[in-house]
Amino acid sequence: MSSVVSERLPSETQLAPGVLFRLLAVASAAAVGLVVVSAVLELGPTHWGIALVALPLLVANVVLARLAYPGLLRRTVLALAAFLVAIALGGVVAWSGDATWATALHVAAAAVALGVDLVVVAGALRGEGAPVASARDYLTLTKPRIMTLLLLTGAAGMFVGAQGVPPLGLFAVAMVGLALACGGASALNHMLDRDIDLLMGSRTKERPVASGRVTPEQALEFGILLSAISFALLASAVNVLTAVLALVGNLFYVLVYTRWLKRSTPQNIVIGGAAGAVPPLVGYAAATGSLALPALWLFLIVFLWTPPHFWALALMIKNAYAAAGVPMLPVVRGDRETARQIVLYSVAMVAFTIVVGLWLGPLYTGAALVLGAVFVALAVLLRRDLSRGHAKLLFHYSLLYLALLFTAAALDPVLL
Repeated sequence: MSSVVSERLPSETQLAPGVLFRLLAVASAAAVGLVVVSAVLELGPTHWGIALVALPLLVANVVLARLAYPGLLRRTVLALAAFLVAIALGGVVAWSGDATWATALHVAAAAVALGVDLVVVAGALRGEGAPVASARDYLTLTKPRIMTLLLLTGAAGMFVGAQGVPPLGLFAVAMVGLALACGGASALNHMLDRDIDLLMGSRTKERPVASGRVTPEQALEFGILLSAISFALLASAVNVLTAVLALVGNLFYVLVYTRWLKRSTPQNIVIGGAAGAVPPLVGYAAATGSLALPALWLFLIVFLWTPPHFWALALMIKNAYAAAGVPMLPVVRGDRETARQIVLYSVAMVAFTIVVGLWLGPLYTGAALVLGAVFVALAVLLRRDLSRGHAKLLFHYSLLYLALLFTAAALDPVLL
């Protein structure tokens, strides 16, 4: 991602860091300072919990410096390196049980990390950064409509994992962390897709980055900031597996789908659909601290659902994709082949959703039968009549279908 982004951003040598990067630098220094204090006070688990907050913030500093503010790169790398050394020495202390020298070096390394990070803060605060964009534009960067469905599937994963209603506090923290991860990925998607957004017509050319209301650097800062906070929150307040899964989904969407697959193959959404299927895994891991077959089934349901859902949209806006040179299936293979593929995937998806009812329960299975029958019927109708109206009907129903199916999966262990 770094080489691609750097070649697309303006000349960075004269850029002053933006407000969000400055906030990130200050937050990382504050977190590292708390790490030092908790190490001196020997607070144990609290100390390592704070370290899980500081680490992703320091990594985010390095990434942003590498992509947009190279004048700060050396200092951010040194701060991260010193912090990693402190973590390693902390491991020595925990392993040995009584290593006074390692304890002293552990605290010293953390102190060095704090000192260097304060230098990063000083560098970040120099010059006059670009003012923040409007709150509405930042909200638009997170793609709230898409996020709503992702959060619903993540919430269902928590209910399935907990086999009932999960603890309210844990549920709230997990959903906030997942929302931050989804929003961060979407902001980075806006930044990377700004060139094709300009070519795809009125639906996309007025998006914040494509229209110029938000600079690429601001979107980059915002996306990485949200992603770092997400990892810090999930790792420290939920569990590390949940944080890693959310980050993997984020990176897959940004690097694999947006940056590579979307522009290179008509199978882009088939493979790239794995990114949108991660939230149920995040939810399940948040509830259980592990993954099991029900989590995999939820993942595969979304994975199989994505192609017919997205191809219905692609049929509606085929000309826009063609204008931007994006090789979506209708552009490359035509409408009839796309409709045929939609029917095949729809049948496979519905069959799979019914089979996994053995794990997800009778209420869910009944919903899968009824909702799936309507889905296949609409897919067949589109196959017979390739009108835009039928494509639009299937697209909108597919959103309702997934929402209701996952709601049934969540309610099944609660009601039965």
